[in-house]
Amino acid sequence: MSVLKADYRFEKITDITAEDLKKAGAKLVLLDADNTLSLHGSQEPFSGVPEWIFEIKKSGFELIIISNNSRERIKPFAEKLGLPFVYKSAKPLPKGFKKAAEKFGIKPEETAVIGDQLFTDVLGGKIFGSKVFLTEPLGPETDFFIKIKRKFEKFIR
Repeated sequence: MSVLKADYRFEKITDITAEDLKKAGAKLVLLDADNTLSLHGSQEPFSGVPEWIFEIKKSGFELIIISNNSRERIKPFAEKLGLPFVYKSAKPLPKGFKKAAEKFGIKPEETAVIGDQLFTDVLGGKIFGSKVFLTEPLGPETDFFIKIKRKFEKFIR
């Protein structure tokens, strides 16, 4: 089940350092939104996230939000953080990952994916050829299908 095994595990995104990303060979960081950067559906980032983004950018990394959510959900959130975004990315399919990497002209092996879900972020990142950083979900799930996936994740995490 190596396609469901993250390369790195952290409690929250702000625990990941620029040095961690450099060691992974990343130039571009693809960020999940819900329960990684903010509560599910929220327009407010978790505490410390804007400062983390600033520090990671200052260290020379490109960042982009990649989400299965709609444009209406992601656009105002991404703008608040000053980040480009890919919406309706169809994770775990490679379509959205590829679109994000192509925006910057960066190869899959030079990308890192950071997210909280095994069946979207980890699986999708592995299929695409990225290094994957798994975080713990930092809020309750509100979506029925995500709640179901979380039950299966418990056996694998």
